[in-house]
Amino acid sequence: MNYLETINYGNKILKSQNINSYNLDSELILANVLNSTREEILTNLNKKVDDINFNKYNKLIFRRKNNEPIAYILQNKEFWKNNFIVDKNVLIPRPETEIIVDEVLKLTNFNSSKQFLDIGTGSGCIILSVIKERPKSRGTALDISKKALKVAITNAKMHHLENKIKFINNDVDNHYYNKYDFVLSNPPYIDIFNLKRLEKNVRLFEPILALKAGIDGFSEIKKIIYKSKKLLKLKGKLIFEIGNNQMLKSVILLKKNGFYIDKICKDIQFFPRVIVSTKIK
Repeated sequence: MNYLETINYGNKILKSQNINSYNLDSELILANVLNSTREEILTNLNKKVDDINFNKYNKLIFRRKNNEPIAYILQNKEFWKNNFIVDKNVLIPRPETEIIVDEVLKLTNFNSSKQFLDIGTGSGCIILSVIKERPKSRGTALDISKKALKVAITNAKMHHLENKIKFINNDVDNHYYNKYDFVLSNPPYIDIFNLKRLEKNVRLFEPILALKAGIDGFSEIKKIIYKSKKLLKLKGKLIFEIGNNQMLKSVILLKKNGFYIDKICKDIQFFPRVIVSTKIK
């Protein structure tokens, strides 16, 4: 088969399973197998695919057919301005989480020397994106999953930032250093009921540890707010992501714990998604 025939073969299989991005996924999987770019594939459609590479392609197409996210199959995901290695041990970075990075950069300048704490770092995409843009700053990345931290450390090495970030396998409840300028987090915020309603590609493949947050979906956000009161310097910033219908509860709890609400950022669908707050007492 040539490139075009191979892509069409993948398209047919993925389309039959109602994978909406079937064409793009087929092209990306072929590019990955051939260690090439999608652009090179599309400008050389008459080139032949040998049997070894076709068999590799076929295996990956069937993984995608079973709803496995394309990011896990390709083992990378673009976030902010960079690529990050991802696997089944970490949440796949989402575009809405980039709001956290954007807000940090608006509040600092290139030569800022700040201390950042990233709670539940996962792939490390938030803290690594920030430190890459603010090279004089330093970070601490917490995660209760050793396997997730391993991915984050690999990403730090890939981006040559391993000497600027301390990676700690710990729950924020057991973290006591209290000199941070910023606490950042994309915490788990899905309740038990909605967990069952997530799309298959999320529910069956992404780590439940990074999604589930108790009966009401608020347990981790609550913990982060309580703990950030102790971890932040006065006038320090707490910037975190929230789920749908969690804005009011978050705002009330923040105010009760001595935070001023600077800003509530909406995502592309106009849902409140990120809260920027300041510790004022």
